[in-house]
Amino acid sequence: MKRIFTILSIALMAACQSPKQQVDLIIHNATVYTVDDAFSTQQAFAVKDGKFVAVGTNAAILGNYQSEQVVDADGQFIYPGFNDAHCHFYGYGTNLIKRADLVGTKSFEEVVERLKEHYGNYPSEWLEGRGWDQNDWEIMEFPTKDLLDEAFPDVPVYLIRIDGHAAIVNSKALELAGIESSTQVDGGDIIIARGEPTGVLIDNAMDLVSDIIPEPDESFNRDALLKAQENCFAVGLTSVSDAGLSRNVVELIDSMQKQGELKMRIYAMLTPYKENLEHYVKTGPYQTDYLNVRSIKLYADGALGSRGARMIEPYSDDPGNVGLFMHPEMYYDSMCSLALKYGYQVNTHAIGDEGNRFILNVYAKYLEGKNDLRWRIEHAQVVHPDDFQLFAKFNVIPSVQPTHATSDMYWADERVGPERIKGAYAYKQLLDANGWLPLGTDFPIESINPMYTFYAAVARKDLEGWPENGFQMENALSRDEGLKGMTIWAAKASFEEDLKGSIEAGKFADFVVMGVDLMNVDISAIPEAKVVSTYTAGEKVY
Repeated sequence: MKRIFTILSIALMAACQSPKQQVDLIIHNATVYTVDDAFSTQQAFAVKDGKFVAVGTNAAILGNYQSEQVVDADGQFIYPGFNDAHCHFYGYGTNLIKRADLVGTKSFEEVVERLKEHYGNYPSEWLEGRGWDQNDWEIMEFPTKDLLDEAFPDVPVYLIRIDGHAAIVNSKALELAGIESSTQVDGGDIIIARGEPTGVLIDNAMDLVSDIIPEPDESFNRDALLKAQENCFAVGLTSVSDAGLSRNVVELIDSMQKQGELKMRIYAMLTPYKENLEHYVKTGPYQTDYLNVRSIKLYADGALGSRGARMIEPYSDDPGNVGLFMHPEMYYDSMCSLALKYGYQVNTHAIGDEGNRFILNVYAKYLEGKNDLRWRIEHAQVVHPDDFQLFAKFNVIPSVQPTHATSDMYWADERVGPERIKGAYAYKQLLDANGWLPLGTDFPIESINPMYTFYAAVARKDLEGWPENGFQMENALSRDEGLKGMTIWAAKASFEEDLKGSIEAGKFADFVVMGVDLMNVDISAIPEAKVVSTYTAGEKVY
């Protein structure tokens, strides 16, 4: 009788125990940086239907969940999927396939040699390239078209500067575009020497040539997007904010995502073409699990490297030049009014102190004090001391790219002088004004690697460890702030903080596995830190 009672008791206890919940994936034995409100760490989590269902200790997750796919992380470190808050994802893919890579060239002669090699391998109707930077050359001056004319007399050449705000073209391209010494462009400049164009075009003047280059077809665009995705997954990026897209590319992205080809989550800023405004803006925000269309991308001014950024006082190394505005004030008013009416964000590129001040004041007319509209200034690169408080007053979001600081620090003080440089790349000051700060790279202007973003934000050094004590370290971010900027704050900048950006139940299961503890490893080791694997919606994509 006693034996029968024991058997019945065991059976009753088993029946009372809750069965383990079946899930798609369990990962345990990890250090999980959740980036939740408490910035807590955990050991394990469970994923079902593309979302986290529970996060906790090894015992809690393994005791309550079961799966055919259980991964022992072997003590590795897991972070939310990295999110680049400002880049050019489609443009990066285009560069990989279409344009000669001119990054790192040390002279214009080297540029021409790379072009010859590229054209020999990929002959085409137009010869295009991107990435040259005269500030990296021994003679830090804009080139002229002479060497291009000699090497390519019959092929039109269009070479975009690394910042995307200047180009050098040859005589054939000038001829096809109808550009002469008398040609004038609002919001742009055609550099003239000895009575004729040198071939250098600044900002809006670039459109005179780029507009006549044949558009790539859908097959090309598909390949460009997939190649960009492949490289981004390899460095842990699961989300990107593409700063300026046309309707045809956005629709292709949407189609590829719905077909399961494109698994990158994309926040698409719209270039304010008429068809974009009519098709998207005037019908309100459009959002799926993978695509978010709710912002207009504007440009206030040019770039510091090409002296097109609009300054309050002239450039220290170019007296008389204050840079330029890309459009008249009424243009920005019309765009802001339209965005406000239809519930869109306005995200405006502003580099110079006058460019930032101008946009802050334009925004102020529409935001009218405290708000949660999250209108953004992209770059916020040089800010006058009096203007930091305007970010806080109107809840304007500064969206910054830390590697711009470490790329520009060699010459930026010469451009703006010893006083203005104090308000340049002032990330900590902008964070203090706003309370949170999304981080990006602006790739392909900078590297796509989020580790470089984290390192530049925290260490404020280049990849060789210079300067020894860091660049303007009063504006360095903490490691916690750096990780938040690449995850939850980047998600918040696109109104997606409830969907992604942290490892919490109910959010998309986008995460990155690394062998390095970003929060504790020696900071010098960060640039070399590698991604072990990348997951989006619980699926391993790298």
